[in-house]
Amino acid sequence: MNRVIVEYKTQNTWNDMFQMLQCYKEREGNCNVPQEYKENEISLGMWLTTQRQNKRKGKLDPTYVKQLEEIGVVWNVSSKAWNDMFFMMQQYKECKGDCNVPQEYKENDIALGMWLHRQRKNNKVGKLDPIYVKKLEEIGVVWDVYS
Repeated sequence: MNRVIVEYKTQNTWNDMFQMLQCYKEREGNCNVPQEYKENEISLGMWLTTQRQNKRKGKLDPTYVKQLEEIGVVWNVSSKAWNDMFFMMQQYKECKGDCNVPQEYKENDIALGMWLHRQRKNNKVGKLDPIYVKKLEEIGVVWDVYS
């Protein structure tokens, strides 16, 4: 009997948090809740971070995974952010004809030049994912701009 009560409470709490996430998405247009974000003193951001961690560990109920995916939750946030910047880099190349983005260059208040600078720096010290290196090279990024 106690187990049934605990499971009901856990599921009910999850559903309440999910509903809060849905409201967040309706208001903000996405599910990219910052980790420290609280709504009515409830840590929605931390809850979503926990859902991502549980999924990565294989501990998130498949029903919950499906519900979260249906409203647009991104599981690998850093990969999504990188791909968004890469897309912007591709657009820059389309417009300018090269990937020589000045370090101070911004597009719609997004620091594309600084992002590319960090990619070059990370590549130089061996900290850039080889997949990212390949993608950047395929569009014509030059690693050493001084040579």
